[in-house]
Amino acid sequence: MHYHPAIHALTSPDKAAVIMGASGDVMTYRELDARSNQVAHLLRARGCQIGDTVALFFDNHPLFFALVWGAQRAGLIYVAISCRLTAREAAYIAHDSGAKLLFGNSVFADVLDAVAQQVADLPQLRLGEAGARDLAAALAAMPTTPIGDERGGIDMLYSSGTTGQPKGVRVPLPEDPAIGAPTGLMEIARGAFGINADSVYLSPAPLYHAAPLRWSLAVHRLGGTVVCMERFDPEAALALIARHRVTVSQWVPTHFVRLLKLDPATRDRHDRSSMVCAIHAAAPCPVPVKRAMIDWWGPVLREYYAGTESNGFTFITSEEWLQRPGSVGRALSGVVHICDDAGEDLPPGSEGQVFFAGASTFRYHNDPDKTRAATNRHGWTSLGDVGWLDDAGYLYLTDRKSFMIIAGGVNIYPQEIENLLITHPAVADVAVIGVPDADLGERVVAVVQPVDIAAAGPALAADLLAWLTPQLSRIKLPRQIDFRAELPREPTGKLFKRHLRDEYRAAAGR
Repeated sequence: MHYHPAIHALTSPDKAAVIMGASGDVMTYRELDARSNQVAHLLRARGCQIGDTVALFFDNHPLFFALVWGAQRAGLIYVAISCRLTAREAAYIAHDSGAKLLFGNSVFADVLDAVAQQVADLPQLRLGEAGARDLAAALAAMPTTPIGDERGGIDMLYSSGTTGQPKGVRVPLPEDPAIGAPTGLMEIARGAFGINADSVYLSPAPLYHAAPLRWSLAVHRLGGTVVCMERFDPEAALALIARHRVTVSQWVPTHFVRLLKLDPATRDRHDRSSMVCAIHAAAPCPVPVKRAMIDWWGPVLREYYAGTESNGFTFITSEEWLQRPGSVGRALSGVVHICDDAGEDLPPGSEGQVFFAGASTFRYHNDPDKTRAATNRHGWTSLGDVGWLDDAGYLYLTDRKSFMIIAGGVNIYPQEIENLLITHPAVADVAVIGVPDADLGERVVAVVQPVDIAAAGPALAADLLAWLTPQLSRIKLPRQIDFRAELPREPTGKLFKRHLRDEYRAAAGR
């Protein structure tokens, strides 16, 4: 039990395991251990045995951590459902996962009530609700000591559904049943990113996503403190870094863009000298954005490329990135292959689909077709991204294969255009999609969220197009620039591009 909150509850019981950013609420390791034991007892009392599945419909809340650690030490598969989903979407995941119990926060009572109607045989317990579903009362009745049959469990997290119906990424229960057995991510966090018991880790994103959840648990395994933001705000994040002397933080490129768009006086108001490592991932970072962040924060940025599927992991430091701008690094786990459509290796410098070999295996829950589609004839697996390797084995990502636009027979990757547009001072956010076109097959459309929505219109569109023209070949230039007050993004920064693409394609069909 070397790497688990239970051991830190014995050695450092009064140390903060969790500090909530806005409320300042603190959960110590003693409290986290006691409450997670109560969760484990409650799961057993409700008939959940080793290997069963439990689901959570929660926002960022201290109890989220206790629920997850309780499920982990009870040997369960735990599914975190995005609390931004509709009732239909949440019910689909709850049913598809085979969950035997759903924990929810009553602030989402309307959605939870609808889920209860759609998945009638799934019992619910809710925080902040009286009566038979009272989660707090159910926990209070449980012992704070460990259950007798502890066994390490694991997550099953669902893809966000940006390219289709979300699917759970299923991996087996850990071979080592000990609840404190080291995990691969914990070893990477400790080795490549320097996280340890002295770390104070800022997590600004929703815990129902893979990176915020898994990295926060890795910090807990190592005995550090997680500072968890209820929701992201750029200036509030800087204030928390200063207030809690944050040493490690984790971001996505959208966070960086919003931080960089703060006025200089606000950016410089908060002390960030304690931070030694700023982790980022989830999407390739536009080169000018990352360069600006390194200029501002220094060479503390460390980037990785991986997915919920955990089939491989690349890593790059700031120093390496400055020598190879745009790279997401070399493999720390698995071997990277760039393959053509037949699944054969391509030489360095050639663009193709990114596959990993030799790392952990996974399957998509209840979807053997999707599992097969992610695996080539060598048994290598892919997240669906396109990229290339240089001669030294550094990976560069181009875009997701499913978002590629084919205009006049030319393959166009939207990310290249998005990475340019996001650096324009008038642009707050952007998505580039392909829309059916009678002449070209598809035409390039840029959907822009301007910094000032009042500036939206033909003049700004013309200005953006004139700014892009010297930087892109003619075929890549947007044939249409539309404006929106807000783009459909997850709080993690992931863009629901499929929603936009489907909307535009439906309109084109009409």
